[in-house]
Amino acid sequence: MTFIAAIDQGTTSSRCIVFDHAGQLVAVDQREHVQIFPRPGWVEHDPNEIWLNVRSCVHNAMRRAGITAADLAGIGITNQRETTVLWDRRTGEPVHNAVVWQDTRTETLITDLADGHSQDRFRGRTGLPLATYFSGPKIRWLLDAEPDLRRRAEAGEVLFGTMDTWLIWNLTGQHVTDVTNASRTMLMNLSTVDWDDELLAAIGIPRAMLPEIRPSSQVYGEADGPLHGVPVAGALGDQQAALFGQACFDVGDAKCTYGTGAFLLLNTGTEPTLSKAGLVTTVGYQLDGQAPVYALEGSIAVAGSLVQWLRDNLGLIARASDMDGLASSVPDSGGAVIVPAFSGLFAPHWRSDARGIIAGLTGFVTKAHLARAALDATAWQVRDVVEAMAVDTGGNIGALKVDGGMTASEVLLQIQADVLDVPVVRPQVTETTCLGAAYAAGLAVGFWPDLDTLRANWSAERTWHPTMSPTDRAAAHSRWRKAVTRTLDWTDSV
Repeated sequence: MTFIAAIDQGTTSSRCIVFDHAGQLVAVDQREHVQIFPRPGWVEHDPNEIWLNVRSCVHNAMRRAGITAADLAGIGITNQRETTVLWDRRTGEPVHNAVVWQDTRTETLITDLADGHSQDRFRGRTGLPLATYFSGPKIRWLLDAEPDLRRRAEAGEVLFGTMDTWLIWNLTGQHVTDVTNASRTMLMNLSTVDWDDELLAAIGIPRAMLPEIRPSSQVYGEADGPLHGVPVAGALGDQQAALFGQACFDVGDAKCTYGTGAFLLLNTGTEPTLSKAGLVTTVGYQLDGQAPVYALEGSIAVAGSLVQWLRDNLGLIARASDMDGLASSVPDSGGAVIVPAFSGLFAPHWRSDARGIIAGLTGFVTKAHLARAALDATAWQVRDVVEAMAVDTGGNIGALKVDGGMTASEVLLQIQADVLDVPVVRPQVTETTCLGAAYAAGLAVGFWPDLDTLRANWSAERTWHPTMSPTDRAAAHSRWRKAVTRTLDWTDSV
């Protein structure tokens, strides 16, 4: 058994990657799934479509690697977080489409939960602000939408899971989740690492429908089907998986993943740090038999999806790969600023009333300047999160490890180094989300012996150093902050 496989169930697609002992990619397969938009602000996925796509990806990746299940030491899972699935325990059939993390249908419920309290009502227990982002309110909305569901959920006939749980259930028949995904539900107590009865009562969730919380690196069961007999041995939410894949095992290590959104995580050690600056406190990972390692996280809703929007909605570019060439044809944005608050602003602002704007337009601005402004927007949103982390920890990051699809943009990474005034480092293996899930599974089955071995696997491919002058950085930052204030109070819902 000389390989480890990882399933990456993401927001827009599912993948399976096979890795060797050196942590190098051997084979990959990927399939997109349909994005369902029943109403403005609502986003859904078909869980059955996703499961079929995952099965297909696993089969094709193994075929491309020229291996069978007998060659796999284990399989790990990483997933889009907070996306909520309810299914029938007996039939295994979903009772509703999955409600995706981007979905904002729980706005009214969030307001009701905050009535007489602040946005931080549950932060002391969960590390999370009250926001449409998290799973608990999504479960409550689904139970309220169909009265019989609540009765069935209370009887344990209807089960809840995030995407890791849905896949583990279909692979092994076990109803479990890992601690990183559980920490994103608004139902888990960070200190006890268990479901919290007071939170369940306050939000209105029956405990009988919840999965068992397990460490991120542990054998959950053996798979059936094409993976018959292979241990399913690791699970991490996608951003925690990237933290693990980037070998951010020491306090102060930070990484940012640039995908549909952008997510910056900072390892804070074995004690949770509650944020006073608008960040999320989350579990970074937990190895079997060890204490959880916590992280501060800044979640940015729109990063790569802004490029897609400029391509698909405005026709600014024909292909996402055209973005760099267009943006690099001008030295800066020409004074234009884009704030992509399409569904409000996430960390560190947490303003669901915000909406996106393009500001600073003059007759001088071309589509090249708008392309540059789009890349600037991602970099400045990350800067906002880094500043919040400095407030919470009393220190600044020394460098930023980066990964995700947008790191193919060398223009973006230079802008990011300039905006942060710290080096930005891209690793040799940029598929760090899948790699982190593979590492978690590999540790659980002894494929890799310890964290030091994983540290030795990590290496930098390229580093970008800041070149922007302090004066230009300050002026650009001022423009960005002005533009952010213009996005606020756009809708009547808060």
